[in-house]
Amino acid sequence: MDNKFFHFDENLISLSKKAEQKCSASFARIEEISEYNEAKVLEAFTHCRVSESHFAGSTGYGYGDRGREVLDEVFARAVGAEDALVRHNFVSGTHALTVALFGVLRTGDKIVSLTGKPYDTMEEVIGIRGEGNGSLKDFGVSYGQVDLLEDGTPDLDGIKQSVADAKVCYIQRSRGYSLRESLTVERIGELIKIVREVNPDTIVMVDNCYGEFVEKTEPTAVGADLIVGSLIKNPGGGIAQTGGYIAGRKDLVELCSYRLTCVGMGKEVGCTLDQSRGMFMGLFFAPSVVANAIKTSVFALCLYDMLGYKVYPEFDAYRTDIIAAIELKNKESLVSFCQGIQKGSPVDSFVTPEPWDMPGYESEVIMAAGAFTMGASIELSADAPLREPYAAWLQGGITYNSGKLGILHATQAMIDKGQINLVVAEDCINKI
Repeated sequence: MDNKFFHFDENLISLSKKAEQKCSASFARIEEISEYNEAKVLEAFTHCRVSESHFAGSTGYGYGDRGREVLDEVFARAVGAEDALVRHNFVSGTHALTVALFGVLRTGDKIVSLTGKPYDTMEEVIGIRGEGNGSLKDFGVSYGQVDLLEDGTPDLDGIKQSVADAKVCYIQRSRGYSLRESLTVERIGELIKIVREVNPDTIVMVDNCYGEFVEKTEPTAVGADLIVGSLIKNPGGGIAQTGGYIAGRKDLVELCSYRLTCVGMGKEVGCTLDQSRGMFMGLFFAPSVVANAIKTSVFALCLYDMLGYKVYPEFDAYRTDIIAAIELKNKESLVSFCQGIQKGSPVDSFVTPEPWDMPGYESEVIMAAGAFTMGASIELSADAPLREPYAAWLQGGITYNSGKLGILHATQAMIDKGQINLVVAEDCINKI
């Protein structure tokens, strides 16, 4: 690495080169999956006869917007679904998940989370936290939860005992703000099989955020009825400026579209303004960009493992999402790490992130995200609630080399504040 531009500590440069060498086999596996997914996406574009005319934005009601309709077709084919609802006016992944849940659940129904407590922002949507705010609970939908086992894996026996009366079984693919393993598509298939044996009619919904195009297939391939996510994460490829998607069974997607717009109109309305081109292009780039994000993650995990920190997952583990967690041991190191990520970002590198009470979160949160699209976690970002075990959750990196530089900036920030001992780093280098 040429150290001309940023002047990292030479011991850090040496250690980073060793880390890259150790990552070579993981990088090869990531690139092979990316090649497969790029071919899959290209086939979807060609099969659906995407044309430049589909990039034109509509206004008003958006009647007859062929770009909107073809984007749904392309997306559905790329993720192995019957239908999809891909819209710029989903403001976040949580919004898309909320639309899906309210779309298919009715008063008296029950939702059961099979993967323990869901992500923080879903708690108020379901009604686990807060009252009288229009949650599912307020509308008479009951909630059940199958806690994970002590080792962080799903409780298969508990699932068998809890889903008999469930209208929706909810699976969160990624780890969220926890240290449990993210679920592979194969593992999700095992959970769905158990659910079907007990309750064949239940709707299985997967929060697919951070998981798209990490593996060769999506949860739809193993029986998921709906998968839901955000376009400023994986499937937007760092290009989509906003939006989200719901994909899966055609009848269920239709119900969800009634919730997004109104009953009787559903997918037939909704102008695209000037967002279609970015959503098409982002989907096309997504497999390659996701591969860069995973490679950035693998590099970070390997580097911090060598520095003596606990990392999740192991750097050479098979990946099913782009999220990594690094236990940084204390609040001060966590804040330094996030501030270093910000310093290594292409946008707002001069800004110093500080912990704050972010809406939807129970604890103070620090977020580092110097991104071209605000909040786009497919771009290099790090965030964490300020609570034990003071772990930074890292994701993104639209190019590998810039992602790697961001990790080095984060590490240098900790070195500069005496939070990483350079003698220990030198010992690590000498032992390899």
